[in-house]
Amino acid sequence: MADSLAPVCTSLKQEYDSCFNVWFEGYLEPLATTATEAQRTSHYQRKAEEFQAKCGKVYAEYQNCLQSAVKQRGIEPLLQQAREEHPLREAHPPADSPPNSK
Repeated sequence: MADSLAPVCTSLKQEYDSCFNVWFEGYLEPLATTATEAQRTSHYQRKAEEFQAKCGKVYAEYQNCLQSAVKQRGIEPLLQQAREEHPLREAHPPADSPPNSK
């Protein structure tokens, strides 16, 4: 795992990365192909709750540490400019997917 932008945040980054990797492995476990949309929704809602319970606190601590480092280095205006020039947009489904699949 790589070091953090700020050396003071590296231990939090490593703790978060480890937690995320373990959680994500479980997230990727396949659902049965016969699962209904409601079952899929419920599964992914449980996974989101699991993430918050297991990794949410360390993620918030790491983000706070990073925000402080970004401010100290004077990078914040550059990040805001990039967000304004190229805002993140919701991804569209691939063209070959059925209209009601998500």
